[in-house]
Amino acid sequence: MIRMPATELTVRGEDWYARDLSGEDHMATLFADMDLTETTGTGATFDSCVFRGVRFNSAHLTEFAFTSCVFDACVFFDAKLERCKLVGSQFNNCRFDLLKVEGGNWSFTNLHRAALAGAQLEGVRLREADLSGIKAAGGVLVGCDLSASDLHEADLTNADLRGSDLSSLDPLTANLTGAVVSEAQAILLAERLGLVVRPD
Repeated sequence: MIRMPATELTVRGEDWYARDLSGEDHMATLFADMDLTETTGTGATFDSCVFRGVRFNSAHLTEFAFTSCVFDACVFFDAKLERCKLVGSQFNNCRFDLLKVEGGNWSFTNLHRAALAGAQLEGVRLREADLSGIKAAGGVLVGCDLSASDLHEADLTNADLRGSDLSSLDPLTANLTGAVVSEAQAILLAERLGLVVRPD
């Protein structure tokens, strides 16, 4: 369930195409039906904001902070987020095709049933995130901290999970057919299935 923060300001229908957002600071603002295609920048801050129907296509955002924000029906096609902080943010009915996330802290995010099949996440902290029911078949979740995250009924078919912390993953409640894991991860998952792994 998405919990909407109270907003005090509304910015609607504006065209921010290719705008440099470096250093901007926004709080408790509703951004609705806006075009942020090819936006760039470093170090902008958005706190308790709501993004509804916003297009982040091909945006390249570095060290942004989106804390306790809500993204509703947004599009992140071919966007790149580097070392961004999204702690406590929530996503609903968003599109993540060709999204690339490198590093950053996404702990406590709500990505319930998110369509991450075409996304690539590397080295992202996702501690205690709600990843239940995510559709990440063929996706990339490499070197991610998934500790204490909820992966119940996650579709990880053919996903690349190498180097990620899978300590909270129950292989009986997720689809792992064809998923790519390291040897150490395979042993962990086998033990979670009740197998006793012994060297030859």
